[in-house]
Amino acid sequence: MGVCDAIRQNTPVGKPTSMSAPHLPKVAGIDPMVPVSTHTAAPTEGAPSAPGAFLQDRLAGWVSDLTTLHELTERLAGTSTLDSALHELLGAGAALVGAGRGLLVLEPSDGGGPSRTVGLGLAHADLGHIETVPRSATAYGRFLDGLPDSDSPLASPDILGDTGLDPRCREVAARLGYAASYAQPLATRTAGRLGAAVWLYDEPAEPLERQCHLVGLYARYAAEHLARLLELERARADAAAVAEELLPSRLPRIPGVRLAARRRAAPGGGGDWYDALPLPDDALGLAVGSVGGSGPAALAARGRLRAGLRAYAVMEGEDPVAVLSDLELLLRLTEPSATATALYAYCEPGRRTIVLAGAGHTPPLVTGERRTEFVETSLSAPLGMLSCWEAPSVEFTPLPGETVLFYTDGLLRRTGDTRDRAFARLHSAAAAVPKVLRQDPGAVADHILRTVLPDGANRGGAEDVALLAARFD
Repeated sequence: MGVCDAIRQNTPVGKPTSMSAPHLPKVAGIDPMVPVSTHTAAPTEGAPSAPGAFLQDRLAGWVSDLTTLHELTERLAGTSTLDSALHELLGAGAALVGAGRGLLVLEPSDGGGPSRTVGLGLAHADLGHIETVPRSATAYGRFLDGLPDSDSPLASPDILGDTGLDPRCREVAARLGYAASYAQPLATRTAGRLGAAVWLYDEPAEPLERQCHLVGLYARYAAEHLARLLELERARADAAAVAEELLPSRLPRIPGVRLAARRRAAPGGGGDWYDALPLPDDALGLAVGSVGGSGPAALAARGRLRAGLRAYAVMEGEDPVAVLSDLELLLRLTEPSATATALYAYCEPGRRTIVLAGAGHTPPLVTGERRTEFVETSLSAPLGMLSCWEAPSVEFTPLPGETVLFYTDGLLRRTGDTRDRAFARLHSAAAAVPKVLRQDPGAVADHILRTVLPDGANRGGAEDVALLAARFD
């Protein structure tokens, strides 16, 4: 029977014969009956008994273990995403059990996802080889499937020499060069089974009882942390799904104009939105806006404003000022403490004319082969700031082949620059769009996003970004 088997079967571990002191109390989860760490020496045979010194050695070992656990759990607590927590858990566990490689399978038992497999010292192809082993023949598979006797850690100290294992298990171990494994289930009382971690040894080996005890304590804390991050990630996914449902499922096709939209969502769900709706006589209504705040409240306000603007655009779309005035009244009645910016443009693609009005919103940008310039709009207050909103409209005519960009303020804020520098960066990015890309509004929008926000820059904080591009023939 291995030492880890003794732990699983609650086999008592005897006291050293030289020690006659009474049983020691537990210290912060460290079991004093589990043998001291290997760096703590026991009294040598024939040496005079020194209970006090030996007790100090054991206490020193517990303090060392507590320090190690504290450092590892502090590092784990500092992870804010599920992926970073999985990698941290896998690496810390490998250090505790003295293994060089491993893998962690996240597969919540409630079936709600997400499911992931991460490796330590294993390439993607190596993980693929391990997955070819029948699931019931792997320790993590037994844990995740809830098979009998699969709630405790499982050690395989000599995989190649254990003829009772599945032949494919030994074949993959020989191919990847590992000879032993130690598997630890990850579960909580409230969330149930979350996954399992397996650490691999290059030579036949089995962790010491002390190591098993420490990694078990760490795994229990890690499982609780994973459960919290899992719940958070699910909430974010739900918010993202709701946010997408509040935006157009597809853009209309109107003769004389081609449309494209791009959006980068804030982590907590922001209030930026865009819309494009066909109007009578082959006209087109284009709108972008931003509601202050983030989270479910901002999403709800965004949905109400977009729905309201659609209704007002159908009724009086030729007058953008009237549309925004009605929208301001809706905001004051439904969201009395909220503010929002918005821009609405009434477009007649056949005549290439645009009439627009903005409420505290950033001006559109016209770009083509001959010019790149911002549309001069009058200064105006955001919706919800004044008792009665009003601002003049602006009319302009894009040239054939030009693209008009409507965007939200988040595009500028994400740069982390001052407002003037952010506008200059946006202008330069639009002016530098290659000629071959200017025929496609989607390609123009992608180029601008890559240039203005390289590597998804978000130095300005958690900001939503919405970009609507309209290319006129």
